[in-house]
Amino acid sequence: MRKIGILGGMSPESTALYYEHITRTYTARYGDYGYPEVLIYSVSFQKYVDWQRRGQWREAARDMAASFECLRRAGADFGLIATNTMHYVFEEVQQAVGMPLVSIVDATVEAIRAAEFGRVGLLGSVFTMRERFFLGGLERAGIQPLVPEPEAQVRVHEIIFNELCRGDFRPESRRILLDVIARLSDQGAQGIILGCTEIPLLIKPEDCELPLFNTAVLHAERALNIAVGDTALARC
Repeated sequence: MRKIGILGGMSPESTALYYEHITRTYTARYGDYGYPEVLIYSVSFQKYVDWQRRGQWREAARDMAASFECLRRAGADFGLIATNTMHYVFEEVQQAVGMPLVSIVDATVEAIRAAEFGRVGLLGSVFTMRERFFLGGLERAGIQPLVPEPEAQVRVHEIIFNELCRGDFRPESRRILLDVIARLSDQGAQGIILGCTEIPLLIKPEDCELPLFNTAVLHAERALNIAVGDTALARC
């Protein structure tokens, strides 16, 4: 069984979700406690917040690559970036790391294609909703992404960084996000990508009429399948 290396801490809440999903899903699926070994490198989140604000993505990529190298030396066979936003530099980090990394964008695209949806709403940080790393991945797969209006993007971003990343879950923020989702539905969205690994901690499937694509769960599920050998692992 392959060992999973998780680059976490961005934020702690979503990192815990990955670990919990991998271990508990294994036990539910196979009936024992033989889940794969998981190595977690939890970074200091503040420097990544600062790098994002200053547009210093190269510095972030270098730091992530160094962290993955620690995971590789510790025995990890492949790695995950346990956050959507930092997939902005996924290709740069992969080129600098001597083991395969599993993309959260690829895992999400695969699930949307399986659902045969052609138009989906995307929620996340402003970087995820505006930059090409996620939007382009969807479009290359023939999926049309819909994003909120600019003001709503800023509000969603603020909820993520000022509340959810701190473990602060507010009913009024849930209502704001559900209103944004309703407007995306009015534009023709067939489903909604929860493109921030913290949003599923606030928005549950029972809160929304549209199908939700929980990127953290989809990413963790693909990692588990790779670890147990159910899904092939592309080599870097």
